[in-house]
Amino acid sequence: MRRRKHRRRGGALLTAALAASLGAACTAGPGAGDDRRAPEVERSQTAERSQTAESRAPVLAVKVDNVPASRPQSGLAAADVVYVEPVEAGLSRLMAVYATELPETVGPVRSARESDLELLRQFDRPTLAFSGAQGKLLPLIDEAPLRAEPPGEETDAYVRDEDRAAPHNLYLRPGRLLPGPSGPDALTTGFRYGEAPGGGRAEPSRTVRYPSASFGFTWSESRDRWLVAMDGAPARTADGGRLAPATVVVQHVKVRESAFGDFRGNNSPYVESVGSGAAEVLRDGRAYDATWKRGAAADGTSFTGEDGAPLEFAEGQVWVVFVDAAKES
Repeated sequence: MRRRKHRRRGGALLTAALAASLGAACTAGPGAGDDRRAPEVERSQTAERSQTAESRAPVLAVKVDNVPASRPQSGLAAADVVYVEPVEAGLSRLMAVYATELPETVGPVRSARESDLELLRQFDRPTLAFSGAQGKLLPLIDEAPLRAEPPGEETDAYVRDEDRAAPHNLYLRPGRLLPGPSGPDALTTGFRYGEAPGGGRAEPSRTVRYPSASFGFTWSESRDRWLVAMDGAPARTADGGRLAPATVVVQHVKVRESAFGDFRGNNSPYVESVGSGAAEVLRDGRAYDATWKRGAAADGTSFTGEDGAPLEFAEGQVWVVFVDAAKES
């Protein structure tokens, strides 16, 4: 599928009700820092990927707002994977990845970050939906092996909810970008699914803290899922249900400064998702200490247990929470 090049955004984001079409392009914030590029990582040439890349439809990845004013979000319950990423000022943002189901709407949609490009290299030319990006980051997005889909005159996929305040009111209609879900084969995350391993420890709840955000995961025996809380409050869907993944991964990674910052002067954290490190995998009410490894940007991430065997996830939605390995979580 041909990827649309970004238009330089000088005007305001389009405004419309949820049923209306959009007009103008998204405003990008000013760049910060220099224009250095992230080092290129050689793309893996595995037989499986070469045989299926041409026929595989792309996954859809959507950058989703996660400050209190954005909640409850729409469409998160339908995601196959939800990545939780640290951003400026100690806050968090989500990247929801869709392969087996496309919800009616997803959002609120927010802007992209530099480390998103490395994270998305594990998929074959994914579609990335985002509200915009800093001016100096746009060339990197244009050059990345993905289909970039911000709001603009050439798409009616985005709408504004007039009952919410900007910038927390921009929503994506995935059916306007893709004809249908890509299917599970497009989820080249490296995750393995199956029976629970032996060992582990009973862990009815787990809390992960960022400087200005927190996530709680509490095991529900009746639902066989982890109930999500954000900043101490139950995380609900737009229709009032609870967000409840089957597996939660707390992945300890290196978080460094990127080449970019926000208009207030805060640097944008860069999450290094290639490499290796410690992780905890939560499934079936238990926690398993694990090691994660991602050898190259085009590879998925493998998880092994303390016995050295692959650690399998429970069937269903997976949340991956990135935490700074150098800090308390």
